[in-house]
Amino acid sequence: MTSKETVATKSKKSQKKSTSAAKKTRDTTDTPKKARIGVLIADDHSVLRQGLVSLIGFEADMMVVAEASNGREAIDFWRQHRPDVTMLDLRMPELDGVGVIKQIRAEDKNTRIIVLTTFDGDEDVYRAIQAGAKGYLLKDVPREALIDCIRRVHAGETCVPVNLANRLAQRISDKSVSEREIDVLKLMAQGKSNKEIGSALFVSAGTVKSHVKSIFAKLNVNSRAEAVASAAHRALIQL
Repeated sequence: MTSKETVATKSKKSQKKSTSAAKKTRDTTDTPKKARIGVLIADDHSVLRQGLVSLIGFEADMMVVAEASNGREAIDFWRQHRPDVTMLDLRMPELDGVGVIKQIRAEDKNTRIIVLTTFDGDEDVYRAIQAGAKGYLLKDVPREALIDCIRRVHAGETCVPVNLANRLAQRISDKSVSEREIDVLKLMAQGKSNKEIGSALFVSAGTVKSHVKSIFAKLNVNSRAEAVASAAHRALIQL
């Protein structure tokens, strides 16, 4: 082979390598990176927030976009960042979790929200899901289950542990205690008489008596003390 032929052969090989390298670079560039799941965390306990940020930070497909320490901040940060998933506590200063869920969903019915809380009362779960939460977890949930729940809710699924789902089903099947009856229960818990409750609610003592009778029937109790205890257990009222 002459020196000219050798040079020509090397030139062709070099061109092939350059073309191959360019193709690989183009393929890599043309393949879009999968967007990470943006998570907003809302909880008034800074230690818990830091723990969640650290936990989520280990996952390649998700990231924390903002942290809120109260309900009002949660709404402001949600409007600012429009996260894929919002994770919030039920009890927060300024505005509780259910209030946050209602306000956010009033602006975007498709928003995905997970409640992460220590409260597992039947009424807590019911109110959160009724308001539009797609997930409900207790704070002692295993790490893997929490991460899985974020992914599932982001994918459009509902994520409620079986034990809470069963209680939710029972709560839905029960006769609902009305808002007015809850008002009566709150005053009953303070030890007020029917007359005192009537004055506070601007109704007659007879009307209060009817509410009390209805409460007894719905909660399946026979005394005011039982009614208050049952209501507290179901998270209808807080003592």
